[in-house]
Amino acid sequence: MLFFPKKKNRGKQGITTMGSSGFSPVLSSTLIITLLLVCSTSYGAPTHHPNKRIHNHHRVSSHNYKDALTKSILFFEGQRSGKLPRNQRMKWRGNSGLSDGSAANVNLVGGYYDAGDNVKFGFPMAFTTTMLSWSVIEFGGMMKGELPHAKQAIRWATDYLLKATAHPDTIYVQVGDANRDHACWERPEDMDTTRTVYKIDRNTPGSEVAGETAAALAAASMVFRKSNPSYSKLLLSRAMRVFHFADTYRGSYSSGGLRNVVCPFYCSFSGYQDELLWAAGWLHKATKLPSYLSYVKSNARNLGADEYDNIFGWDNKHAGARILLSRSFLLNKISDFEDFKDHSDNFICSIIPGVPSYSSQYTPGGLLFKLKEYNLQYVTSTSFLLLTYAKYLALSGKSVECGGTLIRAGKLRSIAKRQVDYLLGENPLNMSYMVGYGKKYPRRIHHRGSSLPSVRVHPGRIPCSSGFQMMYSQSPNPNVLVGAVVGGPDQGDRFPDQRNDYDHSEPATYINAPLVGTLAYLAHIFGQI
Repeated sequence: MLFFPKKKNRGKQGITTMGSSGFSPVLSSTLIITLLLVCSTSYGAPTHHPNKRIHNHHRVSSHNYKDALTKSILFFEGQRSGKLPRNQRMKWRGNSGLSDGSAANVNLVGGYYDAGDNVKFGFPMAFTTTMLSWSVIEFGGMMKGELPHAKQAIRWATDYLLKATAHPDTIYVQVGDANRDHACWERPEDMDTTRTVYKIDRNTPGSEVAGETAAALAAASMVFRKSNPSYSKLLLSRAMRVFHFADTYRGSYSSGGLRNVVCPFYCSFSGYQDELLWAAGWLHKATKLPSYLSYVKSNARNLGADEYDNIFGWDNKHAGARILLSRSFLLNKISDFEDFKDHSDNFICSIIPGVPSYSSQYTPGGLLFKLKEYNLQYVTSTSFLLLTYAKYLALSGKSVECGGTLIRAGKLRSIAKRQVDYLLGENPLNMSYMVGYGKKYPRRIHHRGSSLPSVRVHPGRIPCSSGFQMMYSQSPNPNVLVGAVVGGPDQGDRFPDQRNDYDHSEPATYINAPLVGTLAYLAHIFGQI
């Protein structure tokens, strides 16, 4: 029986489990939440001048960032699970997973498949949701006509996360047996592998996935605050409840009862402490409640805020949390958070070649290279952090000092742009790593639904093992998963475009999610949108 395990991000090894802090925000803060909803949400207004749009007639780019933005959001429709809506644009997909959750007598229909398989993993889905929401919060005002599509992509996830968190002190964190799923190569519309449901609760904690889910719900509540106040209120109250569960019943889901289920697919090697800090940061941002400010101040050090990390992804959130919280110091003048600005500077300095604290690796062609497996996830997440931090620096009139070298916001933007340009085709292979963008892009991606005939043209069922003939075939995928960004080239800028090379040829939702915000900024600054 064939088995193709995913080798995802390998962050630092687990941290010793700590006891609960005893933090218990008032979950019935209905009045406070209602008052928050009255405030309007301004999605990523241009940062160069507070009152006018920058005219960029002199700016020229060889890339159509607007087209890439459109496609990067469209990709999420190809990853949908559940009953597809009438306005589904990825027409080769069909309904799937319509009985998900029935094994546990709950409704878990919907959500996203994480990558090229048919399992719904809650941990990366929540991170995807957080990053899509952050993209809209920072740069949504630059998305114009794509903003509704971005919000639809977020809601497809949050509707599912609300189902998964419907019962107090319980989160359904996975649907599908990954080992059995990976022993088949079949379309999601055909899948007949066991749709086992896995959960965390008081007896089987999972603070990393619970914390990330709380962060996702809190961030998304800000996205919908103005357009759908009642939905935003629901998301925020659920985020508060889920965070309380994550913090009260501390423990890692990948070192406890679910270890054999989630490993080696989405083991958390960075521990759960980063997710608790990350979630508290988002809840502070979304609620402005002093209790979350106090939580961050009291627990930051114990949750690893002082640890050095120069990687940001679905497992390790420290760099993202620091930049998120640095905003409170830079723009809101919360002096207690000054350390987060210092830690953010350290992260930024590690990326910039030539400065004393530079520690990152780049390929000969100029691509930031963190890990050999799914490296582009770190490229897109880092590029997003660079642009977001550049925004905070510009608005506050601050800069970064790297061992005596002064780094201004413009330098961060140029590095982020260079990484995106590489991804879109400015590389030694002259190849776009976004499917459907440009003339040359990956044709044999590691993705079951894309690689097999669509149910529209081949309605007959394709059995579990029959699809492997196509998996090993050299034929291009018959269905174009438009907008999908694959794992990317190796450290020598090589990309074989082989379907069985999942480290480099498999797309994932968390690769695209931070790219959405970055592309929105670039499309705006070059006057394309």
